[in-house]
Amino acid sequence: MTMHTRHITAGGYKVTVADTGSGSPLVYLHGFVDVHAASVGWLPFHEALAQSFTVIAPAFPACADSDEDEDIETIDDVAFRWIEVIDALGLATVDLAGACFGGWVAAELAVRHPERVNRLALIGASGLYLPGKPIGDLFIEMQPRNGSDYAGLRQLFFAHPEAPEALALLPNGRASMDVELSRFKAMRYCSRVGFRPPYFYNRKLRQRLARYQGPALVIAGDADRMVPIAHAHAYKDGLAGASLRVLPGCGHSPHVERVQETVAALRAFFGAVLR
Repeated sequence: MTMHTRHITAGGYKVTVADTGSGSPLVYLHGFVDVHAASVGWLPFHEALAQSFTVIAPAFPACADSDEDEDIETIDDVAFRWIEVIDALGLATVDLAGACFGGWVAAELAVRHPERVNRLALIGASGLYLPGKPIGDLFIEMQPRNGSDYAGLRQLFFAHPEAPEALALLPNGRASMDVELSRFKAMRYCSRVGFRPPYFYNRKLRQRLARYQGPALVIAGDADRMVPIAHAHAYKDGLAGASLRVLPGCGHSPHVERVQETVAALRAFFGAVLR
């Protein structure tokens, strides 16, 4: 599927937006093993979603061709910018889904502006601080072992680090220049908001989850080494209208490892049909 992109202006900054599919709009906030990051094109997950939704995927600051924004220092800054993005897209309210750190931002948006979020889906979402259950160290694993081995990085994101889909997205050695650049841009964004050990969390978010009272779906793999499964249960318990779908034998990337199950859960939750 060809990647078609456009650019909008939010808060004075250029934001790259990729759109695909037909049906009701679904705003999708990407993670690292995802479009605008480890992939420069759509994944099978997005292509399957596009059979039921108009998938709208903005790229975070510094990702894809979105402008770098050196004023962004905290997750609060990101959340404010993303409300500006939704405004610029002309959407009064949204169905919102996010994976990995995109799930974190989706949750932050929902608790700050619950009136703007119709339904919320979180896939392997980071963002919470749970004592004794730290989120994995993406930053150290981004450094390949022996200069070329990314097995540690794949182990964070996949239950089976040598699976074909894991090797395709995070191969050993050097990837193509456009993919290397895309991954580097995603890491620049991650380091701005997530680099505070134990990483990718906002201590205040857990106590704020009850502010969002709308329908929510939490999807997680029980073999997630990046975000321990306890975080999914905490999201489910904290979001008043949430249900939890745990995928056995799945790691941090249900949207890559278990495409059909993840898409089916999202279709059912958002009330969409296969076209």
